[in-house]
Order: sequence, then C-alpha cells, then structure tokens
Amino acid sequence: MKNICLILILCALFFGCKEQPANLDPVPKHDNFTIVSKEVNETRVINVWTPKGYNKDNSTYPVLYMPDGGIKEDFPHIANTLSKLIDSKSIPPIILVGIENTDRRKDLSGFSKIKADEDYCPLTDGAKNFRAFITKELFSEINKRYRTTPKKGIVGESLAGLFVVETLLLEPNAFDFYIAMDPSLWWNDMYLVKNATSYLQPVSDKDIKFWFAGSNAVDISTATNKLAEVLKSNAHQYLAWEYSDEPNEAHNTIFRATKEKAFKWIMN
Repeated sequence: MKNICLILILCALFFGCKEQPANLDPVPKHDNFTIVSKEVNETRVINVWTPKGYNKDNSTYPVLYMPDGGIKEDFPHIANTLSKLIDSKSIPPIILVGIENTDRRKDLSGFSKIKADEDYCPLTDGAKNFRAFITKELFSEINKRYRTTPKKGIVGESLAGLFVVETLLLEPNAFDFYIAMDPSLWWNDMYLVKNATSYLQPVSDKDIKFWFAGSNAVDISTATNKLAEVLKSNAHQYLAWEYSDEPNEAHNTIFRATKEKAFKWIMN
C-alpha cells in the first residue's frame, strides 16, 4: 500500500509540474509586446488577442488573463476557442491576455513545507511575485494599451489552476471570475483545500464567480472533490461557484474537454 501511495504522489508531482507540450493550434492574429517587471525581476512576453470588430468601434471589453499564455503554450488554443464562442454568440466579446512562461514552476507554485515538493517545484512562493506582477504591473499596462472594462478574469490548468485557486482564496478581489481546470491542489499537502474555510470570508460585497473541474487523476480529484464539499458549506453569498467532476477525462484531456462549458457558465 505504501508503494502504491508513493507512485500516486510521484505521478501527481510529475503531471502537476511538467512543462507543457508545444501547441499545434493555428496561431491567430494578435499583438505582442514585452514588459520589464520589477516584481519578478524579468522581462516578460505578453500576447494579446482582441475579438473581431475591436478596431471598428470604441466599445470597451472585459479581459481574460492566462498564465501558460505563450504562442507555443495555450494562447492559440484559448484564443481560437473564444473566437468560436463569440462568433456563435455563446459568450460576449472579451480580450485575451496571455503571459508567456519563463519558469512556470517558479511562477505558479506558492510556498510549500513539504520537502519532497522541492524535487519538482521551488518552495519559495514564486506565485506571490507573479501575482504582484499581474495585479500591480500588467493590469495597468493592458488598461493603457486597450479599451477595457473593469471586469477581468483568469484561467489556468494544472499548476496554473493551482495559481488560480490560490489567487481566489488569498486575493479574491484581484479578479471578477476564476476558471481552474484540474488544479494541482495536492501541493503543500493540500494546504489550500485544508485551509479554504478560513479564507472563504467576503472581503467586500463584490460578486465573484468560480468554475473548476477535476479529472480522473486520483490525487487531483481527491482535492477538487474536497474543495467542492468545503464550498457547499462555506461559500459566502457573493461567491457563485460551479464544480465539474469529470471522471471520464484524464489530466491531459480535461482542458479541451471542458473549456467551452467553463467559458459559457462563467461569462453569462
């Protein structure tokens, strides 16, 4: 039994922290710029997709931010999905901002007291600096360059999903809506899940939406199922949430399998 548990843990760590494969989706027309960040002490590449018709009027648009947002990551995939959903009038038009990775393990993982986690991701709370980069530097740059509304959201899968959930719990007012596919909530001995109740207190009367999904990966589904149970009893009145339990999906299929229903629920 101990050997089986060890294998499951190692699989969890591998799938949660692995680098993403090259994206084969067609690359849509988009903008590209760099921003010198004091918060992460790096120059970061930003990709921005605007919906059809953006240049034809003076309308303003909400913004969806995405870690793993490089051209060889998930940016083309999500931009094409949003374009399809907007064209079919399934969701309202929105701007997509992709943040290209330099070291996703550092950017997307918070502090961990579990020494074994260090073999796969840093324990230094790089997520804190990455979140500060987004909220203190990138928000203002996007608002300066594009016609935006105050409404904004974030989407992420696996380790990026962990970052999404951590941001929801630690800084809920950072975004208006949160989407996390198969978040790596096993990190730090499921600290976020075990302490979610203490974080689930309204810090204002701002309405927030949260959609998340769990695959058939045992380590992840255990955590996402537990988080759903916590939310049933402790979600406050300003937090609307939806959990999509996906036992027929694997860790590497759940993003594409659930993306459209996630966007439809969260943006309508």
